Amino acid sequence: MNAPRWSIAKLSRIETASQRVQVTDLGQLADLYRVTGERRDQLLALARTARQCGWWDAYADTIQTDYAAYIELEVEAKSLRCFDGLVINGLLQTERYAQEIIRVGLMQFAPPSEIDRRVDVRRTRQAVLTEREPEPLRLWSIIDEAALRRMTGGPEVMSRQFERLLEFAGLPNVMLQVLPFQAGAHPAVTGTFALMDFPGKHMADVVYLDGLTGALYVEDDVQVHTYGLAFNQLAMNALGVDDSLALIAELAKRV
Repeated sequence: MNAPRWSIAKLSRIETASQRVQVTDLGQLADLYRVTGERRDQLLALARTARQCGWWDAYADTIQTDYAAYIELEVEAKSLRCFDGLVINGLLQTERYAQEIIRVGLMQFAPPSEIDRRVDVRRTRQAVLTEREPEPLRLWSIIDEAALRRMTGGPEVMSRQFERLLEFAGLPNVMLQVLPFQAGAHPAVTGTFALMDFPGKHMADVVYLDGLTGALYVEDDVQVHTYGLAFNQLAMNALGVDDSLALIAELAKRV
C-alpha cells in the first residue's frame, strides 16, 4: 500500500501539533497501518471532534500551545494522578494563590491584565472537577509537605488555600495525600509530574512534565509504566488520607 505523499513540512507540523490532522489524512494513515474496525472508527471520530473549539481557544493570545494542549487532554482525561512537589496543583488553587504563582512565574514582565486572564484560565479549568458531564475528572494529588509550608502570597492567602484543599477533599472524585518531610528521599526527587488516563481504547496514558520554558509529554509505554510505579511508591510513602487532611487542617490553624 502506498504511503501518503506529504511534504516534510506538513508531516513536521502534524508531529509537533502545530497543525491538526485532518480526517482525510487520518484515513490515509489508517489505511497505511491497516487500522480497521472499531479502532479506526474511534480515531476518525476523535479527529472530527478535535476540530471543535474548546473554551480555551478564547485565550489563544494568552496561553502557550503546550498549555492549550494540556488543557485539552485534561478535559478528555478520565483520571489524573499527580505529584505536586513545588506548588499546589492548579486544579486545587484559590484565585489569590494562583495569582501569586502566575505573577512570580511571569517574572513581572506581564501587565496585570495578562495575569488576570491566566488566573481566569486556571479557575475555568477547575470545572472538570465539579461540572463536567457525564462525570467529573477523578483527581488524586500527592502534595509534598514543602508545597504546603512554602509561604505563597502571605498568611491570609495560605489560610484560604488550606481551606480550599479541605473543601475539594470532600468531593467523592478528589483524593489528597501529603508526602511528609519524614518520608525522606523518594522516586520523584526530580520534580512534579502528572499521569493522565483516558476512557476507551483510542488514547494511551500520557505523562505530563512541566518546565520553566516548556512542557514534555511522555507516551512511551515503558516510561509511562515507570512513572506509574513511582506514583504508587509515593502513595505508599505518603500519609493516609485522614492523616493528610489532619495535617492540612493543623497548618491552617498555624498561619
